[in-house]
Amino acid sequence: MRASDRAYAALRDDITEWRLLPGTVLAEVEQSERLGVSRTPLREALSRLTAEGLTTTAGSRGVVVTDVSLDDIDELFELRETLESKAAALAAERGDPGVFLQLRKELLEAPALIDGSDPGRHAYYDLAGRLDAAIDAAVSNSYLAQAMRGLRVHLVRVRRLAADDAQRLTAAAAEHAAIAEAIAARNPRLAEAATILHLHRSLTHVKNTHTPHHKEHHG
Repeated sequence: MRASDRAYAALRDDITEWRLLPGTVLAEVEQSERLGVSRTPLREALSRLTAEGLTTTAGSRGVVVTDVSLDDIDELFELRETLESKAAALAAERGDPGVFLQLRKELLEAPALIDGSDPGRHAYYDLAGRLDAAIDAAVSNSYLAQAMRGLRVHLVRVRRLAADDAQRLTAAAAEHAAIAEAIAARNPRLAEAATILHLHRSLTHVKNTHTPHHKEHHG
């Protein structure tokens, strides 16, 4: 892996997981030492993060981690609904029903993954990620997939802002199962509707439980 790719991946994960909070200044010397890369690859990584909207250049302060406001969340979900409902409809037309029937089966069993034994719910999020990947593969449109990838980076940050409660995740798993079922049934309109319903409920949950993260500025 190139040094700039390594630095980019590490910083992106730190930002999306809220280890680097909004308002944090990413000083070149400090970050290059922390990540074990030289200044040039670090600058490349920071310019990629700025292009994605995870960081911004703040004049003399240098590169700073951006915030996620409720307005941002509304705008992200507007784009998400457009892209994901279209992707689900195309997957219903182009996908292998067997793949989505298997995912539906696993998603209906997902409540067992959402119990308290794994606080990070990694197995559940891996399963939801596999549904995303199966839809991307079925759609087979590199431009749409690229737009979705750019969006998902921000959605991971948004997910961390909302209360990660078992009740909502159990409902979300059932909504994902309904999307998989509609795709397996080769019904584009139903797949689109199931996606829109899921996103509406996700957005409502995020906005009702949204807890802003801010870094105090001193000096």
